Amino acid sequence: MGNPHKSYRCVHIGGTKGKGSTATMLAAMLQGSGHRVGLYTSPHVVDIRERIVVNGEQISEGAFARLVSTIASLVAKHKSDPPSYFEILTAVAFQYFQDKKVDIAVIEVGLGGRFDATNVVRPEVCGITSISLDHTQQLGPTLERIAEEKAGIFKEGIPVVCAPQPKSVKLALKRAAERVRAPLIFAGAEAGDQIEFSYRFESSRAAGPQTRICVTTPTSHFDHLAVPLVGEHQAVNCGVAVGVLDQLKVRGLAVDDEAAIAGLTSVRLLGRMEMICTEPRVLIDGAHNAASVEALMRAIGQNVSSETMVVIFGCCMDKDMDGMLRQLQLGADKVIFTKFNSPRAADPDWLAARFAELSGNNRMAQVSPDLASALAIAQKAVTREDLICITGSFYLLNEAIALFADHPHRVRSMSSR
Repeated sequence: MGNPHKSYRCVHIGGTKGKGSTATMLAAMLQGSGHRVGLYTSPHVVDIRERIVVNGEQISEGAFARLVSTIASLVAKHKSDPPSYFEILTAVAFQYFQDKKVDIAVIEVGLGGRFDATNVVRPEVCGITSISLDHTQQLGPTLERIAEEKAGIFKEGIPVVCAPQPKSVKLALKRAAERVRAPLIFAGAEAGDQIEFSYRFESSRAAGPQTRICVTTPTSHFDHLAVPLVGEHQAVNCGVAVGVLDQLKVRGLAVDDEAAIAGLTSVRLLGRMEMICTEPRVLIDGAHNAASVEALMRAIGQNVSSETMVVIFGCCMDKDMDGMLRQLQLGADKVIFTKFNSPRAADPDWLAARFAELSGNNRMAQVSPDLASALAIAQKAVTREDLICITGSFYLLNEAIALFADHPHRVRSMSSR
């Protein structure tokens, strides 16, 4: 294909949770500063074209079909070693960004880092979000091993902006950065962190619940910046995005701080703390590992008032199911386990039995064969003051959005388009 990814500048975002949110916030700030910005993220929630965006607009159906067709003709010549689904989509994105003449592309790592298809890029800056246990079969059983895989995107001389991490992860990332001589810049409040970062949660009658961050670098200062996405975890993601933006300025990219902040206010994301129905109140979130479920339970507690919360949960078999179930029991009053239409879906009967073991039967739990029947059970159990939360997998979110598409009380948000 002629290496289309070499025709524009890029940023590479890795980590375990928050990569897509961080990439989206950074892209919005760059667009606000007047740049033509490509954004490549995964997974999608409703439409595969969500993954490939230029200045907030998804790739058109025609352009997507044309590029896939072009790549198919190339693949036909290499039948002995066909590319994966993700490799094909990555190639489509790289070519589309060249076709649209982007100034800069923000590229999210798919899985891991070292062997990820996106790791052919040589970025201006790398970003690393929070690292936690996920994809342990592919990346390793410990946080340190996972951190080493994530650090596979580090390149010599390319600065890396990193979210606050556990001590063992921090050390693993430092060792990896030293090996390739990549400047490693941590955001946090610990001694030695080069980016001074803090956040606070507040609530006012005018703005409602909100998280604000303060970010100070040797060249910039952002004070009480409102985070556009809900939850403390999004404050950390926003801090990384601002830190990466600052490093791009250091490397000569024109950035107008005020215009960038204005761009940040436009950020909306499918399936992240998204209320899709008001009667009953139904919230969806793609929390698909233990740390994400923990962050979701905390964010709901801070931002959504409810008497009782019923969680409808389904996840993939290759996830840290025990970790997610432990976090669910801390926030849910009742859990309905179900499955979605995928061979990777975990058995809801097994999930319910394991949940009972972990919670000591102290939480109400039921099993339902599919989301529609799970919702029917949940609706009988809630009042107008209660909340139904659907989480565990983006596959499940996709089905939820489809189910509520024609609901009389659906929220006309991004999911409704």
